[in-house]
Amino acid sequence: MKSDPEKQRDVGAVVHAMRILQHLASAPAPQGVATIARETRISPSTCFSILRTMTRARFVSFRETDKTYSLGLAVAELSIGMIGSSYLDLIRPEIERLALNHGMLIALWRITEDGHIVVLDRAYGEHMVRVDMRIGSRLPALIGAVGRCVAARLELPAAELRRRFTTLRWQNAPNFEDYEAEVAQTAIDGWAKDVGRLYRGITTVASVIADQNGHPRFGISGIAIQGQHTPEQIDRLGLELRAVGEYVGRSLFPRDESKGLPAAARL
Repeated sequence: MKSDPEKQRDVGAVVHAMRILQHLASAPAPQGVATIARETRISPSTCFSILRTMTRARFVSFRETDKTYSLGLAVAELSIGMIGSSYLDLIRPEIERLALNHGMLIALWRITEDGHIVVLDRAYGEHMVRVDMRIGSRLPALIGAVGRCVAARLELPAAELRRRFTTLRWQNAPNFEDYEAEVAQTAIDGWAKDVGRLYRGITTVASVIADQNGHPRFGISGIAIQGQHTPEQIDRLGLELRAVGEYVGRSLFPRDESKGLPAAARL
């Protein structure tokens, strides 16, 4: 005997989750648990549990500094095939979250076909004294922390890597042997740091977003005055940048897992 569809009950947690997502989509700014619970008429404890679950799944983004929530990147992942949003629109919530949670400038770089990296966007932490990067700033693709990540992804022969290295201009240049070793370590770690090499007194930590073929498409870097953050804080950011880069890469450049090939490879 078939049950009457009209008498079937919806799953409460799913209904609450959808209500929260719909509310965040229309909210003018990130909101705290109390506001979200009040506006959605969900109990604060239930609302908090659902928000934390959706944060771990990246459907919701949590800002540590002011304890507020907004829509996360996974929402864009679901809709990317249906909407015309730019990559910048989809990545920006992640760089804002990183900047606030780690208290430094986070820059998003586009890796160009002519061998450069260009600042597309940036978000600021809450240090009163901070560095800045002008949108549109342009650097050689293999320089600095982002450059080590790009070099690691490109897997250039040693002779070609050395040739390109000789064209780079640093304020405090490493020797090629150290640079080559750092690129090799970046290939293992998935992130890199530059401590006072590209610019004296500046520490940079970075990772890249690669497409479905493993080619680097964007760089994400944290930039701070040297000494503002401990080595442990820098390492934690490096690991998070790697995780964000991997997640964004899977979201924006999905692979055809059923066939074990990148979707683009079948076109």
